[in-house]
Formats: sequence, C-alpha cells, structure tokens
Amino acid sequence: MERLVIGRKDHVNLPLFGLKKVPGKVDTGAYTSSIHCDHVDKVMDGGKEVLKVEFFAWDNRPAPIVIFEDFQEKKVKSSSGHEESRYIVKGNIELFGKVIKTPFSLTERQEMRYPILLGRKLLNKRFIVDPSKTNLSALGRKTSVYIR
Repeated sequence: MERLVIGRKDHVNLPLFGLKKVPGKVDTGAYTSSIHCDHVDKVMDGGKEVLKVEFFAWDNRPAPIVIFEDFQEKKVKSSSGHEESRYIVKGNIELFGKVIKTPFSLTERQEMRYPILLGRKLLNKRFIVDPSKTNLSALGRKTSVYIR
C-alpha cells in the first residue's frame, strides 16, 4: 500500500465549507479532525432540525455559512483533558490533489495558531507523518513511500 508523506503542517482546501489554502496542523493525538467555527446553531428548517454553521473569515473573504442536515453531537476530550460536547459533521478536504471525505468536529479555535487540526481518522492508512517537513501538499509535492 502506497502512502503519501505529509509534514507537521500544511495548507488545505475544504470545498464544501468554501475555504481554500487554510493552514492546518497534523495532530496524531486527535482522533477526529477539527475546524474552527465562529457560530454554530441548531435551527428548525422546514420542520427539520439542522445545524447552521458560520465558519471563519479567511483570505479576505466573508465567513462562509453552511447548513448541515446530517450531524451528530458527541463527547470529545479536549487537549487540556476535559470533556466537552461537540457537533460532528462530514466534509471534504483536499490534500495532494485528492478530495477525501472525513468527519470534522466543530469547535472554537480562535486563540489557536491553526484553524484546522488533521486527526488520525483522516491520516490513518493514507499518510505517513514526517514532522521535519511542512507544506508538502500545498507545494504540490507527491512525495510517497511504499509500505509493506
């Protein structure tokens, strides 16, 4: 099975969320990837409960707002060790020219350097992490190794 080498951070595209070239950090300690949101509200739409998510303004563009009909609420242990309830939505992430469907937990990361964390569920069986490298996907490098 061939796996791509990804560095400790990279710029990613999130087509469904309307975000391009956003800095993301690889986090092998996190199970699910996470993304910063400014506002998340459960609202009624046509008699059905949906999630209205305002992502963050990026690259001088207005913050995209996306409606999710399919979402879950789960308990997630934060990096500080306390458990909190977060919404989980499915999205697409583009890395190395490939679009991959993966879940994201929605969280407030305003004070963090990276608005996106790439977790193990995304990385597993697809990537090998080389912490000495950065921006391999953004630079268009197709670095790969063969793993038996």
